[in-house]
Amino acid sequence: MGVEQALRERLQREFSPQYMELENESHQHSVPPDSETHFRLVLVSASFDGKRPVARHQQVYAQLPDLLQGELHALAMHLYTPAEWQEQRTGAPASPACLGGSKADAGGDS
Repeated sequence: MGVEQALRERLQREFSPQYMELENESHQHSVPPDSETHFRLVLVSASFDGKRPVARHQQVYAQLPDLLQGELHALAMHLYTPAEWQEQRTGAPASPACLGGSKADAGGDS
C-alpha cells in the first residue's frame, strides 16, 4: 500500500471527516518522480471540537508514527472543526512554493 492510500485510510477511519482533501505535492520538491513524500491535508472533523491547533496536529501525528519515520517527509495540515469550516470563505491556504533544492544542485562560488 502506498503512503497516500495509507494516509487516506487512517485519517478516514480515525476522524470520520466531514471533508477531507489530501494532495500529493511531492512533484513540487526535489524528489524522484512518483514520490509520496510531501502532502497537503485539509481535514474537517468533529474530533477537533474544543481542541487547540497543536492538539489537533498531535491527534493526526499519533495515527502516523510509522509513516513519519519512513517515506513521509512533510505533511502540511489545515485542520478545522465543522463550524470553523463553515465560516471559511476561501478554503484552506495553498502550500508555499518549494524554495529548496538538492544539495547536489547547490554549486555556486562559495
